[in-house]
Amino acid sequence: METNITIMILLSAALHPLWNAMIKRDNCPEGAFVGNGAMLIFLAGAHSLIAGHDLLTITKVWHLLIITVVAKLIYTLSLVTMLRRGDLSAYYPIARSSPAFIVLISAIFLGVLYTPFVLAGMSMVLAGAFWLQYKRGARLLDNPLTLAFALLAMAGTGVNSIADAHAVQVIAPSVIFFWTFIFTLPGFILFFIVFGGDRVDTLSLFPWVKNPLPYIKIGLICYASYLLILIAYQGGAEVAVVNSVRQASIPMSVLLGGMWLKEIEMKQRILASLLLSSGIVVIVLSR
Repeated sequence: METNITIMILLSAALHPLWNAMIKRDNCPEGAFVGNGAMLIFLAGAHSLIAGHDLLTITKVWHLLIITVVAKLIYTLSLVTMLRRGDLSAYYPIARSSPAFIVLISAIFLGVLYTPFVLAGMSMVLAGAFWLQYKRGARLLDNPLTLAFALLAMAGTGVNSIADAHAVQVIAPSVIFFWTFIFTLPGFILFFIVFGGDRVDTLSLFPWVKNPLPYIKIGLICYASYLLILIAYQGGAEVAVVNSVRQASIPMSVLLGGMWLKEIEMKQRILASLLLSSGIVVIVLSR
């Protein structure tokens, strides 16, 4: 993998847990999520206009946009439902295993071939990611419906990644980003209103209207994180490889959790992080 692409992916991985943590620490995470989505639309639209990208070029890849929108909705709504129903340590690693799904789909339907070294590196990354997050005693088959949502989340982010990678070969990353959130944000708002429970109402989803500054910060970090990935796709980086290297965000998020929440089992997490990191090195050095 090219050095500049590797740096972009790792920088994206470093930014990803930051904006997630900022949303989780908000008084109303659902409102923060909606505020972040609104900021992403504004940032992507402004970026496109300033850079001279025609937003109407989306018509060239409307079929990929539909796939991206549906896949992102499936991923986000399945992930939220999964986290509400089940044990994070049991099901979240499955939702984050999109590289395995992408390899399967790319090999069967797109004719993509991977070298043994790349496949070995991906396997190390996935094993490290599971080991890092999985807790002894957590059982997958006790709750098959939650397992189904975890698999849906995995498939959703995998399909979304493949569609985005193809779209940015034709149009600017900021354009696909803008239209994706134009169409997905209303779905997120409706989902939170209907399934958010007593603590979520329509008013609580719009705190950013009166106080936009915190959500501008979240939006800037989130936009930079995802834009770097789209630029990596645009540069020709293979989707499964990119998503494997992005797993570097997992030990970073665990580190943040340990610093803020004083979590334990650090020996297991250090060993798992070393395995995951070694897999990333194998991928990066493979040609």
